[in-house]
Amino acid sequence: MSTRLNLLLGLLLVVSALSLINSQYQARRLFIEIERAKTLSQQYEVEWTQLKLDQSTFGKHARIEAVASAELGMAHVTPARTQYLTAEVVK
Repeated sequence: MSTRLNLLLGLLLVVSALSLINSQYQARRLFIEIERAKTLSQQYEVEWTQLKLDQSTFGKHARIEAVASAELGMAHVTPARTQYLTAEVVK
């Protein structure tokens, strides 16, 4: 009877040890996954900040006007350059 009890207790000890090893492995795996997600979140935060800065820079009126003048050859409209069209109403 004592031998059987010792074998049963030994088996329970082995199962318990394997369960502990498995739970520690899962905890480490989840911790690594959380750290990767945190790193990715920080990278997205930096990228979002950079995009907001770019949007504010490129959206300024002076920048748009400078690009329109330099790259597109656009100029301000003056009364001398304005052409007026008249339309005839046909009945």
